[in-house]
Amino acid sequence: MPARPHPSVLIVGMGALGCAAAEGIAASGVARLRLVDPDRVERSNLHRQLLHRTADLGRLKVESAADHLRTAFPDVDVEAVAMRVGDDAAALFAAHTCVVDATDGIRTKFALNDAAVRAGVPLVHAGITRFVGQLMTIVPGEGACYRCLFGTPPAEGEIPSCQEAGVIGSLAATIGLLQAAEAIRIVSGTGGLLCNRLLTYDALTCHWREVRLRRNAHCAACGGTSRADRANAG
Repeated sequence: MPARPHPSVLIVGMGALGCAAAEGIAASGVARLRLVDPDRVERSNLHRQLLHRTADLGRLKVESAADHLRTAFPDVDVEAVAMRVGDDAAALFAAHTCVVDATDGIRTKFALNDAAVRAGVPLVHAGITRFVGQLMTIVPGEGACYRCLFGTPPAEGEIPSCQEAGVIGSLAATIGLLQAAEAIRIVSGTGGLLCNRLLTYDALTCHWREVRLRRNAHCAACGGTSRADRANAG
């Protein structure tokens, strides 16, 4: 019987969410992390992106984060990839047990969702702005995807990024660690996932809310495609 490959988690985005998620996943003992982000550390990042320090200003975020994780967790294989992930992400997803969406841009989130559906790889989505965070997990063929909920991307500039709208660092850490917990559940195959559920948290009122979701049979990304359908097609 062939040996089962070591669990591998892909984290796209090494900003506020990605830093918290990466540290939480590495601390759990996951064998391999791949960090993807094209950007460099800026001073305005430091209050919320907890793997970066003043000495890291100007460095690639993936390199800064990877160095800190390797020092803290030497048994974890951490790979840093400085690239922008877009519509070509499906091939990158296929080598991983799950993917964590820690990005800021709405269009990137739609691209990651579509890639996850095509690759058949679970995707842990999160988004934050000001005092509010949200979290859901896309399990292709089993539950609603990001497009089932939000349809199509908004017009450019219609929704501000967290960089533009602002966000408190503690919210980013809270939601990022919840992403880590979700990824650990996927990798370990234990516990219940936020599949067909959207969890929101308002840090200003300390109010949690869970919204039940349902797959859209006419969804442009996952409509009419089940896990069994993909297995039969393969």
